[in-house]
Amino acid sequence: MEFKNKKAAKDYYIEKTYETGIVLTGNEIKSIREGRVNFTDSYARVKEGELWLENLHISPYDKGFNYDYNPKRSRKLLMHKYEINRLESKITEKGYTLIPLSLFINENGLAKIIIGLAKGKRAYEKRDKIKARDAEREMDRAMRK
Repeated sequence: MEFKNKKAAKDYYIEKTYETGIVLTGNEIKSIREGRVNFTDSYARVKEGELWLENLHISPYDKGFNYDYNPKRSRKLLMHKYEINRLESKITEKGYTLIPLSLFINENGLAKIIIGLAKGKRAYEKRDKIKARDAEREMDRAMRK
């Protein structure tokens, strides 16, 4: 079971990916298994030497105890210290950010998240890519006829 951030490839150039663990509560992992995850506006950041995932929306589990539950709370990501330090130095460069690309449950039943070191695309770059794709489709149609 894997959930992908579909807008990430459209809005960012992904330079490198990292697989990390994520700290969750029992009801959150049950909700993930039901597929109730939303990546909209989520990102990762380094805070006090630790990696945190912000704004990942995990809906409350229906059958569980959800008193005072915040679906967009900050969640700690598990990574080696030297990797976090390397990422922190990259993020301080202009234009780089960490975004979640996918969330999956591995064969041991643990939730893992793939984050990507990304640089944002400009609006005109997106338009150019769409134009090139449309032109290629037109050429393919013309060749078939």
